Amino acid sequence: MPGPYREAARRLHEIAQSQQGFFTTKQATRSGFAEKTHSYHVNAGNWIREHRGIYRLADFPAPERPDLMLWYLWSQNRQEVPEGTYSHDTALSLHELSDVMPSKLHMTVPREFRRNSRIPEILVLHRAHLDTSEVQEMHGIRVTRPLRTIVDLLRSGHVDRSQLKLAVDEAIRRGLIGRREIDRMPDDKLQRSLRELAGQPA
Repeated sequence: MPGPYREAARRLHEIAQSQQGFFTTKQATRSGFAEKTHSYHVNAGNWIREHRGIYRLADFPAPERPDLMLWYLWSQNRQEVPEGTYSHDTALSLHELSDVMPSKLHMTVPREFRRNSRIPEILVLHRAHLDTSEVQEMHGIRVTRPLRTIVDLLRSGHVDRSQLKLAVDEAIRRGLIGRREIDRMPDDKLQRSLRELAGQPA
């Protein structure tokens, strides 16, 4: 294997390793693979084309949830920074606070988020500003923290309240949400709703 190719493959593998085997066209090009060679690597079985501009190394172990990294990378801006954060039903499931597996992936993006192409049907986009304190990293992707997740679902009103009560009880039991966090909520209406769900006096 020629030296330059070996070096390019090493650099690409380093990038893909932190992204569950996934990488983008730009990342491959930056690693040293000319764009005109990308289709060759797909046809040769070295890379798997997962979506427009997003690939996966064929010899990399398949992740349990490949869809999460795929659409996380899809949300990248021009500076190659992912702008999406998994939230709402999807975050509830990822925190294992619900047995329900949502059929679509819920993702919160900045209000100014734009795409030239159509939004994939698998995604439900919510536009909002998220504070860094409301987000955490899981499996190399960003996810809203449990309290923000519950708040988002309360605001949306599309999840059964009894299901949310179970989620809050479980989050408190596991120490994912503290009662003091609820007491510090600036929105009085939300605070009352959360206290009711947590079985606290309103």
